[in-house]
Amino acid sequence: MSTPKSTLPVIAAVDGSDDSLRALDWALDAARGRGAPLRVVHVWQYAAAWTPPGVLVAGPPDPAEDEVLAQVRTYLDGRPDRPVMEYLRLQGAPGAVVPELGAGAQLLVLGSRGRGGFASLLLGSNGMAAARDADCPVVVVPRPGREVRDAPPAEPGPRVVVGLHVDSPDDTTLAFAFAEAARRGARLQVVAAYPWPPQAWVSAGELVPPVIDQDAIENETRILTEALLAPHRKDHPDVRVEPYVAPGDAAGHLVAASKDADLVVVGRHRRRLLAPARLIGSVTQAVLLHAASPVAVVPPKALEE
Repeated sequence: MSTPKSTLPVIAAVDGSDDSLRALDWALDAARGRGAPLRVVHVWQYAAAWTPPGVLVAGPPDPAEDEVLAQVRTYLDGRPDRPVMEYLRLQGAPGAVVPELGAGAQLLVLGSRGRGGFASLLLGSNGMAAARDADCPVVVVPRPGREVRDAPPAEPGPRVVVGLHVDSPDDTTLAFAFAEAARRGARLQVVAAYPWPPQAWVSAGELVPPVIDQDAIENETRILTEALLAPHRKDHPDVRVEPYVAPGDAAGHLVAASKDADLVVVGRHRRRLLAPARLIGSVTQAVLLHAASPVAVVPPKALEE
């Protein structure tokens, strides 16, 4: 019998870096908003050569002996209205162990880079692995100061952004975004981009633009967007929804919208018949690398059932 989702913890993966402490702050607020316990996990790189990567091996019986968890306790000391707290030390390869934590969580939160990352990396390997492989939504909290170009003006106040692909919509991602906006009392900006200008190959080496009415494409995208949003509007009547339909690159629009947003929500790539492995789509990967706000990557529904 599976554990009810409402009782599952929010998990923050920490390693003592400033990035992981920022993620911990985000996870603390998320646990409060969800009425969930917060489990703080430090994965200690396994030392024994014979320990297979990904094997969960419990550390010392008392997590207080772990220096990173001791740092976290000090960091959180005196915080008001803390949820029920749990501290856990695991042993293994973080890139394999961290994604496995998603099997027992309603949300997995980590920083964009940890202690071991190269300074030039925009997203560490653990964050990429978790976003690709975890069975629950994963939130990656970026470092402050990421610059976003061509950000459209946005009115002040809490705002959640979600990407919508009208040709292959992900209902689970929309449901997560609506619920998150409702928890935060935020408005929901729905970004539905359509490719423009379209191109068609008529013969080798010859590219001819087809005769297509852009206004018709934009209108059709808008109609499909409203139809896909309708059941979620009904479930969350208090959430103010702002559909944003625009031509061009979806990743570019989502990154631009991330400036001053509380959260950007994207779906993970669905499995394909000829590519059964879990994948991160190009749009999701670009948003993880460049968004100025925290990014939630939501797995396909089949993984949550």
